[in-house]
Amino acid sequence: MKRFAALIDRLIYTRSRNSKLALIVDYLRHTPDPDRGWAIAAMTESLDFPAVKAGTVRALLATRVDEELFRLSRHFVGDTAETAALLWPDAPGAKGELGVSEAVDALAATSRSDAPAVVASLLDRLDADGRYALLKLALGGMRVGVSARLAKQAFAQAFDVPVDDVEELWHAIPPPYAPLFAWGEGRAPRPDLKDVAFFRPFMLAHPLEDESVDLADYAAEWKWDGIRVQIVRGGGETRIYSRGGEEISGAFPELVAAFDQEAVIDGELLVRGEVQGGEAASFNALQQRLGRKTVSKKMLADYPAFVRVYDLLAVDGDDLRMLPWTERRRQLEAFVPRLADSHFDLSQVIDARDFDDLAERRAGARDAAIEGVMLKRRDAPYVAGRRAGLWYKWKRDPLTADCVMMYAQRGNGRRASFYSDYTFGCWSDAGELLPVGKAYSGFTDEELKWLDKFVRDNTLNRFGPVREVEKSLVLEVAFDSIHSSKRHKSGLAMRFPRISRIRRDKPAEEADRIATLQAMVT
Repeated sequence: MKRFAALIDRLIYTRSRNSKLALIVDYLRHTPDPDRGWAIAAMTESLDFPAVKAGTVRALLATRVDEELFRLSRHFVGDTAETAALLWPDAPGAKGELGVSEAVDALAATSRSDAPAVVASLLDRLDADGRYALLKLALGGMRVGVSARLAKQAFAQAFDVPVDDVEELWHAIPPPYAPLFAWGEGRAPRPDLKDVAFFRPFMLAHPLEDESVDLADYAAEWKWDGIRVQIVRGGGETRIYSRGGEEISGAFPELVAAFDQEAVIDGELLVRGEVQGGEAASFNALQQRLGRKTVSKKMLADYPAFVRVYDLLAVDGDDLRMLPWTERRRQLEAFVPRLADSHFDLSQVIDARDFDDLAERRAGARDAAIEGVMLKRRDAPYVAGRRAGLWYKWKRDPLTADCVMMYAQRGNGRRASFYSDYTFGCWSDAGELLPVGKAYSGFTDEELKWLDKFVRDNTLNRFGPVREVEKSLVLEVAFDSIHSSKRHKSGLAMRFPRISRIRRDKPAEEADRIATLQAMVT
């Protein structure tokens, strides 16, 4: 645990991506199995210990520390794990070494009733740094700036193997990844995935900056506003993966049941509109299905999912990824009729005369489920990641509204001491300010400092970690779309809101009205 705790500590205070990469590479090279596998799984949020929750830690700490001291300290520190690690009293006697794998075994085997005693016994064996690493391991939310992609690149660099191979194997082998490390170190051959429904890395697009693309070289499709998925059937099973390689099959059992072909497709997961058999609904409807391990019959009926298929990566045992887009598209058009049309349809190519015609169609596309346009080079193979000149995404111009800050909350990680999460609203016809969204991005570090000072200087009320502020600051908010929502008092929900400008020049009473936003609903 000492080596893992030291790694976590250094990652927290290292902003440079290359420096983080070097730290992980060194850790992977010099830490034995299975500790390194469990550690990398923890950093990439691939571990889950259902019996241990933040409430477990808070209740446990109350048996050792004054509750008011914890409450005040937690409010200042901004993180439960860090607060508990610092406040937990050192146990008498020498500290024994606790391995990461030993901690994982103990946490995985415990029940909810035994969890407090198990966690306490582990904490008593560690110093403050070790306690912090243990609690982050147990609770998740590591927040050390290590994405799954960075971890895979570190593995590839540590053992001098292709990162695309690591990407494929990573999602097919569960933690602590012993066969992956054996292959990386040359102690075993590359694991055979022939009979496994394994994940293929997605091909991604660069934002379009040069608006002079020749449609003779590029095909155009609508960019649909759902979530990108890959559906794989192999070894007698079907799996659905998100863009990051997370398996989400349990949330969409009807799609698993309907995909009965030995193939791999890339597509957009959407939900049907209210009209039976209708077009795609907004992302707001899809959100009702996301993040669920199981779904009820009512949920299946109210939010029927389907996939709009973009690409065919493999079929009947043949890998098509190195074929040009035109050939993959030809085979895709022949393949889609083999699938149930109730759950799958083909993403259509936009038949635009030229780029100007395409631009006009994009500008007029305000369908609830259209996010923009994709441009795909006709001779491009399907390759992992973003490759210059092959695929472009041309998103719709964002919508904007002038809103008034209402509430602020502290952030997490390096923003824990700043009020960086802002709830904002617009005026109703009755003159009431109603919340329409929440944003925590779009501003610079200097603007964050200014906003934090505004919150502290203009606080009206405190509600735990939330501050109500004087309704005097106008924020220009950019968002991709806005939809009706029964969950919000305003009846509206924004898609991807972010702060685009601080309108210190504009009086709060001149901010936008709810009616203005309702006119933008798609």
